[in-house]
Amino acid sequence: MILLNGTKLVFKLFPNGETLVDGDQILALAADFNKVAFKYENDSDLIKLMFIKNYLDDRNLKAALIIYYMPYSRMDRVEGSSVFTLKYVANFINSLSFEKVTLIEPHSDVSLALINKSTAKYPSIELLIRVIAETGFNIEQDYLFFPDAGAQKRYSKVKGYKQLVGFKVRDFQTGEIKKLDIVGHVDHKNFKVIIVDDLCSYGGTFMMSAEKLKEAGADKVYLLVGHCEKSIYKGKILETDLIDQVFTTNTMLEESEHKKIHIYEIGGIK
Repeated sequence: MILLNGTKLVFKLFPNGETLVDGDQILALAADFNKVAFKYENDSDLIKLMFIKNYLDDRNLKAALIIYYMPYSRMDRVEGSSVFTLKYVANFINSLSFEKVTLIEPHSDVSLALINKSTAKYPSIELLIRVIAETGFNIEQDYLFFPDAGAQKRYSKVKGYKQLVGFKVRDFQTGEIKKLDIVGHVDHKNFKVIIVDDLCSYGGTFMMSAEKLKEAGADKVYLLVGHCEKSIYKGKILETDLIDQVFTTNTMLEESEHKKIHIYEIGGIK
């Protein structure tokens, strides 16, 4: 999905599957300086992004890019013969020469290092205050849980809370988590936990985390993620009592299809 200055662009297809771009639609929305928002749904959005930026360039109209979710973020390193797809997508975005690029909740600093003129925004940090209020979280008694050291680093600006961290062993090729342990001291029972991370897919990591946390004495476990894929509806996370509520933004999901999922509208990102 591509938005130009806050309005969703509509694309059609030729009979052979090629994308039909409406120049009149673009010109009606365009300004001297434009905000292009990129909400990844599939790889065709990358081609659409190329068409839009080149069309604006041909008319000497400048543009900044907001990436609601950086595609291929999981492939942020090379192990063995794995393909460094994040690097190649970043190279493509760099070739479009946007004035600046804003990444929403990037999976790691690798995306920022690869994309020129990029900065990051973390709406989950701001939303944490709202989630704390809605869940009755007690700062003195309850815990934040980061599923791994990467998540803890990503949200290092979050201060003043009791924190626990997960240590997980993952098969990089399959993405399967082989083992997860909790690092940190728990000195009482019947506490609440908010799991904080950037992305939820099927939810396996968070189910495993919640199971370990409840073994440690948690009675309520909530999940706050910056991005939530539609695949959450295909996983088992919504069918069990391990996670009491999922809080996320509209960077991927537009509307909630389950009572356990609460979606915050993050609006325009400056």
